[in-house]
Amino acid sequence: MILVIAGWSVHRCMAQDIPPAAEQQLENLTETSETETEDDSYLQQLEQFRKDPVDINTAGEAELIELQILSSVQVQKLLSYRRLLGKLVDIYELQAIPSWDLVTIHRLLPFITISPALSGKDDIAHRLRSGGHVILLRMSQVLERSKGFIESKYPGSPQKVFFRYRYAYKNLLQFGILGDKDAGERFFKGAQNKGFDFYSFHLFAKKLGIIQALAIGDFTVNLGQGLIQWQGLAFNKNADLASIKRQSPTLRPYNSAGEYNFHRGLGITLKKRRVETTVFASLRKLNANTVDDTISHESIVSSFLLSGNNRTAAELADRHTLQQMTLGGNIKYNAGKWHAGINGIYYNFSKAIGKPDEPYDFYAMSGKTWYNASIDYSYTFRNLHFFGEAAIDKDPDRAFINGLLLSADPRVDVSFLYRSIGKGYRALNANSFTENSSPANEKGFYMGISIRPTAAWRIDAYSDIYKFPWLKYRVDAPSYGKDFLVQLSYTPNKQVEIYARYRNETKQLDQGAGITNYLARVRHRNLRVQLNYTFNRSLSLRNREELAIYKLEGNDTGKGFLSFFDFLYRPLLKPYSGILRLQYFETGGYDARIYAYENDVLYGYSIPAFYDKGYRYYLTLNYDMTKKFSAWFRWAQTIYYDKDRIGSGFDEIRGSRRSEIKLQVRYIF
Repeated sequence: MILVIAGWSVHRCMAQDIPPAAEQQLENLTETSETETEDDSYLQQLEQFRKDPVDINTAGEAELIELQILSSVQVQKLLSYRRLLGKLVDIYELQAIPSWDLVTIHRLLPFITISPALSGKDDIAHRLRSGGHVILLRMSQVLERSKGFIESKYPGSPQKVFFRYRYAYKNLLQFGILGDKDAGERFFKGAQNKGFDFYSFHLFAKKLGIIQALAIGDFTVNLGQGLIQWQGLAFNKNADLASIKRQSPTLRPYNSAGEYNFHRGLGITLKKRRVETTVFASLRKLNANTVDDTISHESIVSSFLLSGNNRTAAELADRHTLQQMTLGGNIKYNAGKWHAGINGIYYNFSKAIGKPDEPYDFYAMSGKTWYNASIDYSYTFRNLHFFGEAAIDKDPDRAFINGLLLSADPRVDVSFLYRSIGKGYRALNANSFTENSSPANEKGFYMGISIRPTAAWRIDAYSDIYKFPWLKYRVDAPSYGKDFLVQLSYTPNKQVEIYARYRNETKQLDQGAGITNYLARVRHRNLRVQLNYTFNRSLSLRNREELAIYKLEGNDTGKGFLSFFDFLYRPLLKPYSGILRLQYFETGGYDARIYAYENDVLYGYSIPAFYDKGYRYYLTLNYDMTKKFSAWFRWAQTIYYDKDRIGSGFDEIRGSRRSEIKLQVRYIF
């Protein structure tokens, strides 16, 4: 076992990718939401922890949770181990901690240390002098001209440009500014006469005496289990059982290109003994579509626009049309093995939010104000961890979520989660563990298990049964669904990792046309096998084969297939590295689509949905010219069979190919 950890310790020195488990989680997240995020905070955080690892001997509960790898049971076991036996002497001692398995240790190794760490009480002057500056510039472009450029609907250039400056001292102080221009937006012209279409500034400090966290500028807020507010990255159903619980500091810095899901203002967290208090205030201008009310003749909001694109005349007309003021906070009492907190958030809009006419939107949020409140709680007893949150909204409708993590044996972990979200419950920027993309109109029960019969074998499985008491989009009656997954992983040594995964999900959707709609059963099955093989310290291979089957009752079965090979070349002690992917896909349409995580430049990733028939390949190269200056290049192309149009609307491309080039440089000083 020590040899296994030793092998992983060598591998950590050249690790640059996110953990494989996180790749699967991001794929599942994108598949659920059907959108890709521009929030790279998670990747920035991983890179920061690689640079300044967490001292496992001195880290408190909040720092350990911030790693987003350990379960609450594992955190408490480490803290208890340190109290009883003192500091760890060697990295190999991690395997002696109850509930800690080799997979968890493997995932942690790149981000932790047992070396003495500098105190978090450094004064401001030292923090401002001793940190590091990073300037990053990224440019990308789809080479084929889309309809928006051909017909002059997009007045700007086809390049997407991203700039970020960031100063950081360990995990204690950071500040920076970024600018982002989307393809088709103008630059120093027209509506974007100040340069970039989107700017962001942030200053974030931690551990300044009684001040645990101070956020100025752009930041995110995470409360409880996400029933009233969760703006950070959060995973839902996947093979990692611990991800059913939301874990994060209340305040986090924000410096990503996404233009919607964050606050802009001031936030502060104070801690004295066991009591922690957070308050925040935000004032933002949002993109929203507005219409005139037929009765009051006042302008009301018909929808929020989340893409951040400001290219066409219609998009520019909706730019910054709504002002949103947000006030909120929480008070938390932490007794070590248990905690309880009270959370609240209040919104005020410059224009009233209108309620759509569709029957499924009968309970939609409306008016110029909205608020939510909740209590959240947790309790750890030996190998058992209980957690939950109870919330209400303005109306008031109610929502509850309760979960249980149990380490039944050193080789067996079990999890349970029950949620009951009222059909009328609504919350802005909420993200809890639900089948829906946001907590509303759902009741469900989840069960998961992880079994490690030997060091080489691992079995993960879950079952989730849920129902929707009210109507949904494309579902004109109360409905139900079920979802289960089983994944078998085999890691005989540090060179080979194989996993096979089967997932089966059944839901209900409208079938028919017009007023004669009825609910039909939809079954979606996926079978995946993936091999990760390391030839030597420089070269490794990834191969995935995946089959998707989509069946809507009364219709023909749609099938999909995807296969890719990744070749990863990272020679030790060399300034260059590269990744090449060769991929083939073939599906019976969009419903049988398959998602696949793609490596990208530093702080970047993509998870496209593949459907129809074609090939895809990409090449990503990295060259560290000096210790301070690094460059990345990425070329990606998709070639379709029997297709003369790609995309839709103004993003439609004539032809069967879509090619993208990306360049990025980083300067550290």
